[in-house]
Amino acid sequence: MWRTPLGLALAAAMGLPGGLPGHREAMELSPDAGWTWIHDSSGAASRAPAPWLASDPADSLYRAARAALNGGDWSRAADLFGQLPTRFPRSGYVADAYYWRAFALYRLGGTAQLREALESLRRQRDRYPKAATKGDAATLERRIQGELARRGDPQAAEAISKAATAVVEPPAPPEPPEAPEPPEQPEPPGGRGCDNESDDTKLAALNALQQMDDERARPILRRVLARRDAASVCLRRKAVFLIAQESAPGAEDILLESARTDPDREVKEQAVFWLSQVDSDRAVQALDSILRGSKDSVIQEKAVFALSQHNSPRAQQALRAYAERPDLSEDLREKVIFWIGQSGGAENEAFLRGLFGRLKSEAMRKKILFSISQAGGQENGRWLLGIARDGNQPLELRKQALFWAGQGGASIADLTSLYTTMTDRAMRDQLIFVYSQRDEPAAVDKLLDIAKRDPDPELRKKALFWLGQSDDPRAAKALQDIIEQP
Repeated sequence: MWRTPLGLALAAAMGLPGGLPGHREAMELSPDAGWTWIHDSSGAASRAPAPWLASDPADSLYRAARAALNGGDWSRAADLFGQLPTRFPRSGYVADAYYWRAFALYRLGGTAQLREALESLRRQRDRYPKAATKGDAATLERRIQGELARRGDPQAAEAISKAATAVVEPPAPPEPPEAPEPPEQPEPPGGRGCDNESDDTKLAALNALQQMDDERARPILRRVLARRDAASVCLRRKAVFLIAQESAPGAEDILLESARTDPDREVKEQAVFWLSQVDSDRAVQALDSILRGSKDSVIQEKAVFALSQHNSPRAQQALRAYAERPDLSEDLREKVIFWIGQSGGAENEAFLRGLFGRLKSEAMRKKILFSISQAGGQENGRWLLGIARDGNQPLELRKQALFWAGQGGASIADLTSLYTTMTDRAMRDQLIFVYSQRDEPAAVDKLLDIAKRDPDPELRKKALFWLGQSDDPRAAKALQDIIEQP
């Protein structure tokens, strides 16, 4: 989307604010010297314009980078555009090179590449605030933050929340819980708790067991893990790691015994963590038994994370059963809901939708709304819209359901048909904002209809303001018609 002068004039005439940042403004010079819009599904420009600075020292590098980008060779494009600011810092191509590098990294799609892309966009914003691609850069930044938030990045979720509250305040997106920190791998000889020559020698002997076959090494490791004296703590930590590396069956039972009975907390936590790395039904059974039997909330949290790393139906069933426990603390329930949502699958999604109605905590129900929206899909989108329609639900919960439906799997047809059925003004206000965040022509059609026909003048003004942020030529024409009315 881009802001037209007419939209600004109308907004100023109505006393409305100047608008949200982050709507697309970039144009591309086409071969016939006309300006054309080229966008990918993210709403950001996706094809670099033809070279326009033949005498620029970076022209040949830009041509090579552009060819790689327009040909879909994202890795090479990111590398070449990344070279441009370093090799030719005074080039006329530098300002936009930051954007095109970010776009190529975005298309590569890895979490590390997405974070690199954000950094490239921030450099462009700081160093070249008037770059031709600044509007597309803002749109791409939102898209990347949304994907990172979906993957569990709380800073990205917070950035999305702040960007969405300028005019019509949507519900604050619930922050996903931080992923549990896995325990550190057992320390090598000489690490913490192993600070004398005797320990070093014993650890070296344990390390040497890795060269033996499992049948010969396991009895020695089991004797080490059976010890409970303080002097053997370092050895037991190392032994837990070595047991987890074995390929022979039975490692799960040994790790489970350490998780249940070892007096050292780190040994217990590492045993639970390594159970997540053992790909067997017995490991899942061991983790399930820890959840059912342990009274230690830290160990339970580690077991939840470990189970979430197993894709087996039994592991998912164990998580679902744990989420329904009546004695579960709100903090632990929040985490297990998050990990069930991250695991995905129709059965998990159906479970979360059912759990929503059985929970009394509004905060927990909001977490489910977020998890369902991240799963996407029309079925989940319609379920969220059902919550939004339900007048028996608290207003803020309904608004959040509507917001996440718009961000998730709800179709624009379902969203636009909802407006006439909503009698609550606050919900209609929220719907107008949801329409403004969608790129489909039908969203603009609905905003135009509201601007022309809604009996509420305040809602008409909101619709007009968001039309002023649209790149659809019909929006510009409608605003011009209103301004030029006698």
